[in-house]
Amino acid sequence: MDPALNGFHHVKLPVTDVRRSRDWYERVLGLRLYIEFVEDGTLMGVALRDANNTLDVALRHDPVRAAAMAGFDPMALRVPTLRDLKAWQQRLDDLAEPHDGIITGHVGQVLVGLHDPDGIEIRFYHPADSQPEDAR
Repeated sequence: MDPALNGFHHVKLPVTDVRRSRDWYERVLGLRLYIEFVEDGTLMGVALRDANNTLDVALRHDPVRAAAMAGFDPMALRVPTLRDLKAWQQRLDDLAEPHDGIITGHVGQVLVGLHDPDGIEIRFYHPADSQPEDAR
């Protein structure tokens, strides 16, 4: 028998400025702070969580790695319905956050082109096989 997995514990991203990135992830994604990592009196990282306690994102001060990841898309957030995907698009529009809209991906619809303060792309996926017809 293979050992079991049941999802991710968290995703950790490098950032150049922990406070600035924390504020962005709170404002744009609606995440909330639940842990601060302070080392020698300096804020070096934070852990953020969504309101449903289903998504944990850690941000760690690491400017070199943050710069190397600019333009890359290490995190794709799954949304349950196409209606939810369109609601995220509207939220980004309301916040005046640039993005490239919803496209058809290999496995469903994808909201692309949202970048955090360090240029790391965050995508929103609605897989084609994950919703009943009436939720579209």
